[in-house]
Amino acid sequence: MFTEEKLGQAEKTELDAHLENLLSKAECTKLWTEKILKQTEVLLQPNPNARIEEFVYEKLDRKAPSRMNNPELLGQYMIDAGNEFGPGTAYGNALIKCGETQKRIGTADRELIQTSAINFLTPLRNFIEGDYKTIAKERKLLQNKRLDLDAAKTRLKKAKVAEARAAQLNTSQPEENNFMVNVSYMLNLLHVKWLKIWAEEVTKSEQEVRITQSEFDRQAEITRLLLEGISSTHAHHLRCLNDFVEAQMTYYAQCYQYMLDLQKQLGSFPSTFLSNNNQSSSTPVPSVSAPSVLASASASLPSVSNSVVTSGFSELKSSSGNRKARVLYDYDAANSSELSLLADEVITVYSIPGMDSDWLMGERGNQKGKVPITYLELLN
Repeated sequence: MFTEEKLGQAEKTELDAHLENLLSKAECTKLWTEKILKQTEVLLQPNPNARIEEFVYEKLDRKAPSRMNNPELLGQYMIDAGNEFGPGTAYGNALIKCGETQKRIGTADRELIQTSAINFLTPLRNFIEGDYKTIAKERKLLQNKRLDLDAAKTRLKKAKVAEARAAQLNTSQPEENNFMVNVSYMLNLLHVKWLKIWAEEVTKSEQEVRITQSEFDRQAEITRLLLEGISSTHAHHLRCLNDFVEAQMTYYAQCYQYMLDLQKQLGSFPSTFLSNNNQSSSTPVPSVSAPSVLASASASLPSVSNSVVTSGFSELKSSSGNRKARVLYDYDAANSSELSLLADEVITVYSIPGMDSDWLMGERGNQKGKVPITYLELLN
C-alpha cells in the first residue's frame, strides 16, 4: 500500500492513488463552488456595498433593511416624472406606464433573488462552510498521522542502523597483559550493554511504527469515506442548478411578458411627444409587436417617412373624395384636434387643403379628427 521516498533523511509515506484522486476531486469541487457562488452573488446583486451589508446582517443573524432595487427605483422616478409632466400628456402617460412595468420587473427581480438564495446559493454555501470544512479537518488529521508514521519509521531505521554498527565493533583478542585484559573486559561489557540498549530501542520503535501505522490507516479510511461523499454532493448541486435555471427562466419569462404588454400599450404613442406643448405632431412610429417565443419573425416593419407615402394615400390627398381605411394599431389622441383609434376598426378618411402630408382627417360616426397615415391601411 505504501511506497517510500527519500526526502533528506526522512521517509514520506505516500497515499494510495484512489485516495489521492478523491482529495484532488474534493479540492477541485471546493475551488469551483467558491467561484460559482461568488459570481452568482455578483449576478443577483451587482452592488458590492449591498452585498457587504447583506453579509454583515447575515452574520449578525438580523434581517437587512428593505430597500428599493434598481428597477423599482427607476420605476418610481418614471412615475413621479410622469405625474409631474401630467398624466394627460402622451409623454407623462408613457412614463407612468413604463414606471409601473419597471416596478413589476423589480418585484420579479426580488423573487428571483429570494428563490435563488434558498435553492442554489444556500446549498453551495453549506458545502463550503460545512461539508468541506469537515473534510479539511480530517485531511489535516490524516497529514499529522502520516507525519507521525514517517517519524516512527525514521526512528526505527536509525535504531536498526545503530544496532548493526554496535554488532560490528572490533572483538579481536587483546594482547596478553593485565592492563589490556582489563580494558578489553570493560569494552566488552560496554558493548553488551550497548547492544541491549539498541535492541530495546528497536523493539520500542517497531511497536511505535505498528501503532502509528494503525492510526494512520484508520484516519485514511475516515477521510476516504468523507471524500467519497463528493459524488453525492455533485448530484445534490445538480438538482440545485436545475432549480436555479427554472428560477431564471420564470424571471425572464415574466420580464418578457411585462415588456410585451408595455410595448402594446406604448403602440398608441407617437415617436415624438410634441403634444406636451400642443404643437402639430410629426409622423408617429407604430409599435411593432414582439415575435412569438417559438417562431422567428420574418415580417419587415413598415417604413416611416415624412416624404414617402403610398400611391393610394397620394391619390387620396390629390382628390376631394374619401376612402375607407382599417386601423393597424391603437392610437390615443394627443389633443382635441386628433381622433383616437382602435386596432382593426374601419373609419372614413379624407384630406383637406393645407394638411400635413403624414396626416388625414378621420371620421367615426359623429367623431372626427386628424389621424396618422402610418396607422392606417386603405381598403379597396
